[in-house]
Amino acid sequence: MGAKGPKGDEGNRKVVCKNRRAWHEYEILETVEAGMALVGTEVKSLREGRVNLKDSYAKVEGEEVFLVDAHISPYSHGNIMNHDPLRPRKLLLHKREIRRLAGKVQERGLTLIPLQIYFKAGRAKVELALAKGKRLYDKRAAIKKRDERRDLQRELKGR
Repeated sequence: MGAKGPKGDEGNRKVVCKNRRAWHEYEILETVEAGMALVGTEVKSLREGRVNLKDSYAKVEGEEVFLVDAHISPYSHGNIMNHDPLRPRKLLLHKREIRRLAGKVQERGLTLIPLQIYFKAGRAKVELALAKGKRLYDKRAAIKKRDERRDLQRELKGR
């Protein structure tokens, strides 16, 4: 099988930014990989790891998908041609994928949340998740379950 992981191409990913809060705030139902249409200074800034996905989301407009409120800081060595940090960025997906995602977002009230941005074979990609917002009691249950698992691991390690 070689050096590749279970997903096949895990080894050549360089993760730039993860949205850890998304796993706490949302129930992740499905993930999809999308390319990003970026300008040059955005790519350089991404390579420096200067990106924040905290309050970002993706929205479908017609036959296109846009990443909204993802903050990519201006490139430190850029000139007056630098980019706007919060501009909506077009995501590159196949038309049938866009239609399928749009249907699920409209029909079932789901949202598109970016989980991580990474470079794969030199190209900037974003991992989008179809997600459903968690209620407060769901979050509490998840925290309790995580703590119980941690305590169990601690006890097993002590033996």
